[in-house]
Order: sequence, then structure tokens, then C-alpha cells
Amino acid sequence: MSINITWLGLSCFKIQCKIGESGAEIVTDPYNPNVGLKLPRSLSADIVTVSHNHDAHNYTEAVGGDYFLMKTPGEVEVRKIFIYGIHSSRGEGKEPNTIYRFEIGDISVAHLGDIGHALTAEELEQLEGVDILLVPVGTAPVKQAVDIVNQLQPRIVIPMHYRLPNLKGDFLPVEKFLKEIGAKSETLPKLKIAKKDLPQDEMRVVVLTMG
Repeated sequence: MSINITWLGLSCFKIQCKIGESGAEIVTDPYNPNVGLKLPRSLSADIVTVSHNHDAHNYTEAVGGDYFLMKTPGEVEVRKIFIYGIHSSRGEGKEPNTIYRFEIGDISVAHLGDIGHALTAEELEQLEGVDILLVPVGTAPVKQAVDIVNQLQPRIVIPMHYRLPNLKGDFLPVEKFLKEIGAKSETLPKLKIAKKDLPQDEMRVVVLTMG
């Protein structure tokens, strides 16, 4: 079994997989075109997750299909995928943020949403053993993103939520994170990977071009 991960800008990803005879498509944090970016018109999903209530993360109208919507902490199984929503925060005085952990066959993927703090002991325990980490790097201090990566030690790190042409708002460029993390990075149009292909000895940093 392998999964395909495509980045659609900001914190929005499309994750495609097939488990046995069952296939599934997940879309995370779809955004409103008023942010300056556009999602594909043909975007559809079986599962949609929303990390917090902001139009750069919760514009579910952009996604077609009879999908299951998850936007709060909790646990659920949909199409043989186990989803764990973990309560967190966007930072002091800000609204809640939900981290999502997806158990897709034998691969574990975590989407941190717009987290605004280092992981607590409880969050760290719930995210232990994650293979692929989708981490915001363009709004919170870069050191925070690096600290989270160092806490979790995933096999693959994919940065998200950073400066892009036409994107409205004050975002840091991804290069600041890449410089701070110190690991060699590669740029790909999408990530297709199976459990056997996950790196064993060193972490991979994969920068996805917007699909």
C-alpha cells in the first residue's frame, strides 16, 4: 500500500490512498479564494478535516463529493482510515486548533493545522511514532516549528502554510525553516510513498510544489 500527498497551498493537502479494495481521498483545511489562491474546481473528497474556524482553513464549499467532515477533536474510523483529532491552540488568547493524526494502513500522517505552541506532553504522547509530519512554518516563530520536528522525529517532514506568490497576509518564506532545520531538502510535485520506502536513518524534508 502507498499513499499520494499533493499540496494545494496553505494547509490544504489532498491525501489519496488505497487500503485493500477500498480507496479514499482526504482533503485538509480547504481555503476561500479570498486568500489569493485558488483550489482546483474538480476538488472532491471522501473525508474533509478542518483545523480551526477561519476561512483560510474551513472553506468546505470548495470540496465536492459526499464526504465525511471532521472539525473537532475526537476519534473516528472512515473507509478503513483511523482519524484522531487532538485538541491544541493557535497560541495564547487565540481560538482552538485541532491536530489530526491519520492512520492509513501502516503509515501514520499528522497534520498540525495552525498550531501556535510547542507540543505539550499529552500532545507529544498522542503523536508519538508519526511517520509523516505536515508542519506550519510561515506564521509561528521558525524555532517553534523546528522544535516540534525535533520533538516528534518523524521520517518525513513536509512544510506548509508559508509565503507564496499572490497569497495575502504576512507569511515567512519556507527557506527560513529549511535553513533552521539543517536537514537536506528536496522539492517534488507530489509525494508517493509506501511504508518500505520511509527513510530509516535520517529524516527527509520534502517541499511540495503547489498542485
